[in-house]
Amino acid sequence: MDGPASNRPGDATSFRLGTWLWPLVATLAIQTTTAFLSRLVPTIAPVLTAEFGMAPSAIGHLSAVSTVGSIIFLVAGAPLLRRGGPIRALQIGLAFGAIGAALLAIPFIAIPAIASLLIGLGYGPSPSAGSEVLQRYAPKRHRSLVFSIKQAGVPLGGVLAGLILPALVEAFGWHSTLIFSVAAALTTIAAVQLLRERVDVDRDRRQRLDVGTFFAIDNLLRPLRALAAVPTLPPLMLVGACFALNQGVWMAFLVTIGVTDLGLSLPAAGAVYAVMQVTGIFGRIVLGWVSDRLGSGIPVLRCVAVASAATSAVLSFATAEWPYWMLCALAGVAGITVSSWNGVQLSEIARLVPRSLIGETTAGATILIFLGYVVGPAGFALLVAATGRFDIGYLTVAAVSLLAFGALLRFPPRPPAPAGDD
Repeated sequence: MDGPASNRPGDATSFRLGTWLWPLVATLAIQTTTAFLSRLVPTIAPVLTAEFGMAPSAIGHLSAVSTVGSIIFLVAGAPLLRRGGPIRALQIGLAFGAIGAALLAIPFIAIPAIASLLIGLGYGPSPSAGSEVLQRYAPKRHRSLVFSIKQAGVPLGGVLAGLILPALVEAFGWHSTLIFSVAAALTTIAAVQLLRERVDVDRDRRQRLDVGTFFAIDNLLRPLRALAAVPTLPPLMLVGACFALNQGVWMAFLVTIGVTDLGLSLPAAGAVYAVMQVTGIFGRIVLGWVSDRLGSGIPVLRCVAVASAATSAVLSFATAEWPYWMLCALAGVAGITVSSWNGVQLSEIARLVPRSLIGETTAGATILIFLGYVVGPAGFALLVAATGRFDIGYLTVAAVSLLAFGALLRFPPRPPAPAGDD
């Protein structure tokens, strides 16, 4: 029988199936499903924008609105996390996403924006609530790997969206994608309920949940105040915002560019998108493993900054004359260079802050990172609308990734762990 020490979450001796596997499985499942929902609009964008009479570049604005929804939760959602616990917060997030997906069936011009906001609101609990669960259960020496496995749910959700949703559109019409997405969300909510009482045991049942509590000034400022307690975080947040800007543009526009600029069918463009997500699954796990071996994720993030800039620059030269395999190969490289940094980033944040502040600090840090997801697609859409050229936009986001590399050169390769961290 295991002794008390071996059952304590976060101990090096607790790297055992009974302690960490099911919390990881639950957070991975929820991460995958929320990511799937967040990819709903981009993967069917050509059909959706045509259905609602929007320009193709409007997908950038819808992606920005979705990220605003996530930021709203990160700013105001801490009381829900404290009252319900991280698993319940994640379940409620999925419910918001399901409502957003269902609303897209209503033929009204404002619906895509409202639905995108709700889907983004549903994604909002994933960074802070998921990090709180894994910080509690993941062994220190494997923390980057465990965080990266959970974050691999993001590209896994993208793989499923890229392969399933365009095919459903072609076979049964685009409303079939909405039915499937809502069903996936409800199934995941039910599945993780089995773990809820175990993980959410420390929830604060006295925490009030009302409009005044959510939007109280103290609650709204709490995540950003948590960042001030860790002076080494701001440059890391700048890096994350730059990476997010680049990744957000790829996620929002890859299918649209494939159809409108490169002459692909919707299923073919969706398959290119799926290739990027598949390599992103392995990329996140590999980068997390390498970071653990090095004892720090900073050197890994430096390499990612240069590689992501190069990948975006190459995409700016893509034309309809490129063979399909070359587009798939470039998307596969992008899955590693553009979209595999997130788990390493979250692990570095978790390593730098005391465990008692992990939820609020991760929320504050993610707010700043998510600004990149807002500015990137929206700014890219404006740039394309002004110039009529996608290549200029991708060269611009490549330059932003190089800014991240410059910031990382000033960051200590192995910043000290916080005092008293257990």
